[in-house]
Amino acid sequence: MKYSPILFLFLFTSTFAQTDKELAASLITKNKIEGHIYFLASDAMKGRETGTNEGKITAEYLANQLRSYGTKKVPGANGFFQDVPLTKTTAATTRNIVINGGKETQIAPIEGGNYHYDGAAVYLNYGLEEDYAGQDVRGKLVYIKAGSETIRGAQQMFGLMEQKKELAKKNGAIGIVELAAINPEIWNFIDHSYSENRVGFPENDEKTETVDFNYYWVLDTDNAIANDLATKRSNFGKVTISGIEKQEFISRNVVAMVEGTDAKLKNEYIIYSGHYDHVGIGRPDATGDSIYNGARDNAVGITTVLSMAENLAKHPTKRSALFILFTAEEKGLLGSKYYVENPLIPLKQMVFCFNSDNAGYNDTSLVTIVGLGRTTAENDIKVAVSAYGLKAVDDPAPEQNLFDRSDNVHFAVKGIPAPTFSMGFTSFSGEVTKHYHQPSDEADSLDYDYLVKFFQSYVLSGRLIGNNPQTPFWVLGDTYEAAGRLLYGR
Repeated sequence: MKYSPILFLFLFTSTFAQTDKELAASLITKNKIEGHIYFLASDAMKGRETGTNEGKITAEYLANQLRSYGTKKVPGANGFFQDVPLTKTTAATTRNIVINGGKETQIAPIEGGNYHYDGAAVYLNYGLEEDYAGQDVRGKLVYIKAGSETIRGAQQMFGLMEQKKELAKKNGAIGIVELAAINPEIWNFIDHSYSENRVGFPENDEKTETVDFNYYWVLDTDNAIANDLATKRSNFGKVTISGIEKQEFISRNVVAMVEGTDAKLKNEYIIYSGHYDHVGIGRPDATGDSIYNGARDNAVGITTVLSMAENLAKHPTKRSALFILFTAEEKGLLGSKYYVENPLIPLKQMVFCFNSDNAGYNDTSLVTIVGLGRTTAENDIKVAVSAYGLKAVDDPAPEQNLFDRSDNVHFAVKGIPAPTFSMGFTSFSGEVTKHYHQPSDEADSLDYDYLVKFFQSYVLSGRLIGNNPQTPFWVLGDTYEAAGRLLYGR
């Protein structure tokens, strides 16, 4: 039988695509997925907070998985680790305010250090420029309401903080106490985030932190405190923040690589990344559970990258692969920030960063890729996801600015195309936020049949991008296109 050249090409490409799909699914099993996630999100790991022994155990576990797959050490790394120097600022042992001689109220220290103040205070409505007219706040504490007449959401309130701080400092105030009329559940999240140990990069050798300006939030249900302050001719406050200390320590990014098979394309790398830390132990929920296990965020993302590493170690693509599991994402994207400033392989060889991060999901027919339409790899990802009966969709909640809230953004800023692969969601609310940074984010609350298809989709996406003759790039006009052209000399 004689085949025409066109028919032969059709049969060849069809067989290749089928084989790639089979390779992507060949090593992924439900039991294997459950094994990773149940361990990583177990109570024994105590929420995998950066700087804890459990965080170290997690990093060792991931390194051993990568080692067992047959991935290689990255030149310049410390084995399968990149050391990341950090500083832990311990939580205040005392953090309260007494307003006008009333009862002690706990405050969330947004900015500042050990501090004591007992003196005059001025109430300034929302603390915007017009509110300072005719007011003398020099050397005084300022009480203000969070947000503005038109801004009532917590995220938007935070967006005004820098402006309010600069106004207060310009007018000579020594600190701000911002009264937030927000949902108590949102307040619990904020209080947990700003009243626990903080982690950052080392700045100096001081063991305690004392600063000239302090910024605090206080829960003010129904504006009761603000309304009372507004009726007073004079106000005062007593603030006590104590017990804050600084401790330097080394955390670790987990890194490994697989060399590509093509003589030319192996000089181009696809990064497969996710963060392994979570928020640790915090405020107990209604059941008394205080361990924030982080199954969705981000044991799922870690397992996504492990699935890719196991696959490529056995079946490499034409392009090389760099696997990075970041520390300290929950502390401000610190692990990824450190990596891009201290890359083990030149960034110009990194042609794509395929990040995986999750908050939750509410649609098991979808995979949500934040930034899907921003790179030329969109079609490869759509084809891969549809191969397993799912649909790839872009970010359904652009108002949340999710693209810039995960580790991918540091690579994007450098010019590297960097979408984030997430479980399917149609809005950043409801079932998605129900478990987000909550003790209820447990391994036994996940749909593992869906996760099998989710991981297969990620692995096939990576294989198609890794084998595509066309190097992925930003779409024309993207925010980070210019940075990409500068990085790659395009």
